[in-house]
Amino acid sequence: MKINRIYIAGAIAGAMLLSSCIGDLDTLPLNESDSTSETAYGADEGSYIAGLTKIYWNFANTSDLQVDDGGASELIRAFWSLQEVSADAVKCAWGNDAWVDDINNNKWSDADNAATYGVYARSMQGVAYANEFLRQTTPGRLSGRGVSSELAARIESLRDEARFLRAYFYWMAMDIFGNVPFTTEESPIGGGFIPMQAPRAEVFQFCVDELKYLASNESAMPATRSNYPRADKGSAMGLLARLYLNAGVYTGTPMWTEAKAACETIFGMGYALAPEFSDLFRGDNGENPDAKNELLFAVAYDAEETQSNGGTTYMMFPTATFDELDEEVRAKLGINGGWAGNRVPFEFVDKYFGVNSADYTSGEYTLATNDKRGTFFHIQGRQESMEGELNTFLNGWSFHKFSNVPHDMTIDEFRETARTKAYSDVDFPMIRLGEIYLIYAEACLNLNQASQATARLEELSQRAGVTFNGTLDADYLIAERARELMWEGHRRTDLIRWGKFTDASFLWTYKGGSFTGQSFPKYMELFALPPSEMNTNPNLIQNPGYNTPSAQ
Repeated sequence: MKINRIYIAGAIAGAMLLSSCIGDLDTLPLNESDSTSETAYGADEGSYIAGLTKIYWNFANTSDLQVDDGGASELIRAFWSLQEVSADAVKCAWGNDAWVDDINNNKWSDADNAATYGVYARSMQGVAYANEFLRQTTPGRLSGRGVSSELAARIESLRDEARFLRAYFYWMAMDIFGNVPFTTEESPIGGGFIPMQAPRAEVFQFCVDELKYLASNESAMPATRSNYPRADKGSAMGLLARLYLNAGVYTGTPMWTEAKAACETIFGMGYALAPEFSDLFRGDNGENPDAKNELLFAVAYDAEETQSNGGTTYMMFPTATFDELDEEVRAKLGINGGWAGNRVPFEFVDKYFGVNSADYTSGEYTLATNDKRGTFFHIQGRQESMEGELNTFLNGWSFHKFSNVPHDMTIDEFRETARTKAYSDVDFPMIRLGEIYLIYAEACLNLNQASQATARLEELSQRAGVTFNGTLDADYLIAERARELMWEGHRRTDLIRWGKFTDASFLWTYKGGSFTGQSFPKYMELFALPPSEMNTNPNLIQNPGYNTPSAQ
């Protein structure tokens, strides 16, 4: 993986340079003034790159939080678990992990939960880091350090990247928790300051305003498609489109016209669908121009540098075992081990791809569709059903969408290298053009302009090797987003937007704790704020339905 990957080789230096004391679970909300911030920056560019590095690195960081499993605290992994394991496309076999049973069965409460705590702590941590970087890079502070005008102009671009990252962290937090503590670079620091909790709609509007500015010609945000895997104007517009897509949930007022317009702006930015769907999830997706052309924003992973047990490592290793049976599976994934964790219920595979037959011994199966997105499933040595055996890894289908094997190498050509790969080389797509096509389709549908989306849907279908049936409705979008965006961290949010997440009209395997599925309370569309944070911040009010009262 290559620089411009600011948060790989520079991440260690950045973390050391701008260290922060966050080892105690009860330290958040964070003191946003790192003890070294006043002295860490100087007149050279390197210190500012290191400061921005720390913010990017917060997506992949697995250190500095006191949790049983550091990998579980990684932001991408924790967010993905809440988005996917809580819904229909994946169940985890790790019944001994404290968070797993609750998320598998939709029975979480306000008790401590590693996944929800990871999202809360890391997202609020990211906001804090971004705020401090913005405080330390004002024109007055730069001038006082003797920063040249040329460097100050480059730092202004870094500041806009930090603002985008802050908006992304806020989006993750308010999507999962609703009302969250809110601070900016203008907020007080020290002196006992404790953040107030802002309504979800206000956080939404703040993010929208930030992203509109960052995507505009007035900002110093890097030009579209110029800064991979760091953020640019296309990244800002992509996140803005996603916010508009979910505006009805976040604010009570849909914004379909705005969502459609944001997508149309993106269509003019020069992105293109990768010709081969699988290339988007291969070990060289950050270097392959065809894959990069589809990625609006990604988090970079490198098996030699980042070495995270979260991110795309978590998309691969838990889908295999470390025994002879799965030797070929590991070769296909380009990895040297298996954690026996995440699988897909048969019912999901059958519903969206149609399973005609499967040979559990050979691993061969046929689908009712020629959809290439169904070729990632694996059944050899597994059993079809999870009924009564949710925590048995070999019950259910494995899903091998993410693979370290580069797009231009065969499994056999990569086999020896795979035996050295204990982590992932696959960049995680945070925003990609395929998602934008589907946002556009949903906006068109809700504006009674469905025909305008036909060409985009046909492009997605053709890449998948199938034919668009010409009928754009809610059922089609539910199914197509399940196929196109499977295991990319969207499913819970999608089902909430469609009124399907808690409702009995849309069931899945182990929904509500029942194998055949059942409803669960609507208040659980939001997760509970972590009790440790309720105890730390007296300004927090717990989400309705959970037992913990306000700490006031």
